[in-house]
Amino acid sequence: MDINFPLLLVIAVAVTGVIALADKLVFMPRRRAAVVSYKAGLTGDFDQEVADSLEQPPSLIETSISVFPVLTMVLVLRSFLFEPFQIPSGSMIPTLEVGDFILVNKFDYGLRLPVSGTKIWSNAEPQRGEVMVFKEPMNPDINFIKRVIGIPGDEIRYVNKALFINGKKVKEQLVANLNDGHPHSLYNETIGDSKHQIRKDKNLRSLMAEGIWHVPEGMYFVMGDNRDRSNDSRYWGFVPEQNIVGKAVYIWMHWPSWTKLPNFKNNGSID
Repeated sequence: MDINFPLLLVIAVAVTGVIALADKLVFMPRRRAAVVSYKAGLTGDFDQEVADSLEQPPSLIETSISVFPVLTMVLVLRSFLFEPFQIPSGSMIPTLEVGDFILVNKFDYGLRLPVSGTKIWSNAEPQRGEVMVFKEPMNPDINFIKRVIGIPGDEIRYVNKALFINGKKVKEQLVANLNDGHPHSLYNETIGDSKHQIRKDKNLRSLMAEGIWHVPEGMYFVMGDNRDRSNDSRYWGFVPEQNIVGKAVYIWMHWPSWTKLPNFKNNGSID
């Protein structure tokens, strides 16, 4: 079962905020009035411990007052600036490995409201070659990460493992032929301003991955860098603009499994 963390965070901020506000407007004045009443009704010595206990807020209120600003800061940072993600699959190998922890810039593509994803301020649009995080069109509760191949108005053709954008074959140069149990080749590829590596498996080919696509307005065509092992637009279609989460910009840690120690071997900007 997927946990909707943004929704939980918004609820937590709302609940703690309401409690903190209610304390400031209602409960705190009542506690202070109780202290004043206690002092006015004294016939004996003043007991500071009693006064402190009358003014002390309940633990729920005290905790809400303490965590509300922290949760609010996390919500603002995560919703409008940067959000961390962990790479769960190998669809972006060799650019991103399973277990890479990345930062996603949510400001570059405009500001969106948490949970609903409604854009409230426009900035730059995704460009060819950029690595983008988005909500999977068939299941918006799941985040995917792929490379932007086609923007609105583009014609994308993929045949015999060759990629064409608007009729021009994308430049690629063989780097190495490898075999890790699956014979494959690494290529340097250039799309737009991005120069990166892609992987092609020699013994894998799917006719479903071949075809011609015309990218409609408000849509994007995306592919994984692990071209023969990626579930992407070749299979399920385009990414709607409203599904965009942000631009993947930096790898800050690599932690492949709980049985291994985290390391920083992959740290760096994402091409």
